[in-house]
Amino acid sequence: MNILIVTDAWFPQVNGVVRTISTVRRELEAMGHTVEVIGPDRFPTVPMPTYPEIRLALGAGRRLWAMIDALRPDCIHIATEGPLGFAARRYCLKRGKPFTTAYHTRFPEYVRDRLPVPLAFSYAVVRRFHRPSSAVMVATQSIENDLTARGFSNIRRWTRGVDTDLFRPREKAFLKVPRPVAMYVGRVAVEKNLEDFLKLDLPGSKVVVGDGPARADLQQKYPGVHWAGARHGEELAQYYAAADVFVFPSRTDTFGLVLLEALASGVPVAAYPVPGPLDVVNGSGTGCLDEDLGRAVKGALGIPAERCREYALNYSWRRSAEQFLSNLRPFS
Repeated sequence: MNILIVTDAWFPQVNGVVRTISTVRRELEAMGHTVEVIGPDRFPTVPMPTYPEIRLALGAGRRLWAMIDALRPDCIHIATEGPLGFAARRYCLKRGKPFTTAYHTRFPEYVRDRLPVPLAFSYAVVRRFHRPSSAVMVATQSIENDLTARGFSNIRRWTRGVDTDLFRPREKAFLKVPRPVAMYVGRVAVEKNLEDFLKLDLPGSKVVVGDGPARADLQQKYPGVHWAGARHGEELAQYYAAADVFVFPSRTDTFGLVLLEALASGVPVAAYPVPGPLDVVNGSGTGCLDEDLGRAVKGALGIPAERCREYALNYSWRRSAEQFLSNLRPFS
């Protein structure tokens, strides 16, 4: 099958959406499908206000429509609610083509953290965007429950996976800092609620791996934290495995791929009891969820690495790709 994915989040961006799409694309291609991705890299772009690392496509309309016509896909998946997502949505509605969408990011909360926009208004816009979709793909039951309560329909599950060959337990001597090591990996941005972690009074060391628009201010405010910057591949995996506890302070993620990467590395998780951690960690014995994040960190430190690793082995990118494929709506 010839599959087209239209996404406003694509390389060189580094985030969970890009990792999910690129990894599932490889799995689908290994299964014999053709997968084309149209992202902002094919268009003139401008930096997103308050987040210049994210580029927004300009003039997507006619050019995107021509690209889709030339590709002649068997089905279209729209991954994001950005300029390219809206342009692809208009194309499908105008041409009478079915399409699927995904709810990767709690976009209304993301906007609220940056601008004085009421949640009700943002959810109305996002709900309208997804309403014509044949399947709105979500990663967890908690997000499905939340969207259903907010009037969304046609919701289907699309789980996530983890590369357990890359992310695995390793020697912790990679990091030569006082222990225990509490680590955060991800974007350094306001919606990640990172300061809740940084201000904790914890023994040992705090390490932040990642970059983003909030890093300069936070690094100046918290000079005692070890700021590693963005890391990738083998080096990133070494950082994960060197931690004693992985701290996930976000309250707005729909899943959190980093949770699985930490667990696959044999590192227990400390987080708030919110969607994402509730779905991935709760009841598994691989982490501690508490509204007191410091208490969650202390509780997670005693969890065996073997338990975390064994649990993460249940998550497969092949299964994720198969779910994605089953949710698609080919053209008749």
